[in-house]
Formats: sequence, C-alpha cells, structure tokens
Amino acid sequence: MLKSLKHKKVQLWARRLHIYVSMALLLVVLFFAITGITLNRPHLYISDDPQIEQQVLSFPSTLFTLQENKLEVDKEGVLAFLSEHTKLSGQPSSLQLFSEVEQGELLEGEISLDYKGPGFNSVVFIDLVSQQAEIETTHYGLVAVLNDLHKGRDSGEVWAWFIDISAFLMVFFALTGVCLLVPKKKSFSLGLKWTAFGSLISILIYLFAVP
Repeated sequence: MLKSLKHKKVQLWARRLHIYVSMALLLVVLFFAITGITLNRPHLYISDDPQIEQQVLSFPSTLFTLQENKLEVDKEGVLAFLSEHTKLSGQPSSLQLFSEVEQGELLEGEISLDYKGPGFNSVVFIDLVSQQAEIETTHYGLVAVLNDLHKGRDSGEVWAWFIDISAFLMVFFALTGVCLLVPKKKSFSLGLKWTAFGSLISILIYLFAVP
C-alpha cells in the first residue's frame, strides 16, 4: 500500500513537472527547431542583404605617445573612447598593433580590432599617424541573428548559460515523459519499440548516408 502511494506521488510530480516544464520550454523548443531548419536549409528563405554602416572618428593624441623610439598605446583608453563615442556592441577582440618609428618620429602605424555579436560584425582600423579611425559595421539581418543565437556564437556568457539550462530542462522533460509511461505496460512497451526504431534509423542514416 505504502509502495503504491509512493509510486502515485512520483507519477503525480512527474506529470506536473512534465507539463509545466514543457510549457516553459514551448517558445525555446520552437526557436531551436525553426533555427535548426534555417541553418540546415539556408536556400529555403531569402536572406537579407547585409547593411553596412561606416563611421570616421578622431582620437585624442594623449592615447598614443612616443617614448624612447617606441610607440605606447593606452589600450584601455582606446576601448573606453570607442565605447563612449560610438554605438559599437559585442565583445572587442584584442588590439593588433603595427608601427614603424624612426628617430623618434612615427612613420606609419595602425591598430585594428573587431567587435562581434549575433548577426553583426564591426571592424575598426585606427591610423596612428592621422589618429583617425574608420569603423565599418555589417548587419546580416534577423535570420543571421537567430542562427548565431542558436549556435551560441558571439552571444556572451549569459546566453551560453541559457542554452545549457534549456538543454538540461529538455533532458528533464524527456525523462519525465518516460517516467509517466513506465506504469503503463502496454504504452511503455510500445514506446520502447519506437525508441529502438528511431535510434536504429538514426544510426543507419549516420553510417550510410552521411559523407
């Protein structure tokens, strides 16, 4: 009797969690399902033409100083200045610096870096002689944003955790579904057969259809 009550309690909680987790994941599952198709079949939709924005920005000379025939760059100051005077978003790459100094004079020099985020890329080139920057930002459209979010590319640590938690909840959703089938012998037996069938088909496709 006690064992039967425990089983019923487990089934009750499994049913509740299965229902509520599935509803909480409804939009997430649809998002990953639809973007899975757009990633796998890009020819099925019309991609947006990339939108390119360009900007020219002058930097203060205090960020670049010559000391003992060597150019010193205030890298944190450069990033702070870009953050304050532009609408750049995403995580900046490391600064790539090239310079040629002769007899205490800067003959040529350049700093390059980029900012990347879901569906866009910004490239920054700073001419150290003129102390002017050329910034070019390319937006690839809404579908590109969604595809990058699906892959977790350039989307930040918070979104990476969101993907991990969503994946964990999907596994939990699947396991609670199995838990609900276990007491129903006929349904559970049929479910196991479908599981075996689906697994076999997946393995055969991988072995014989994947190049």
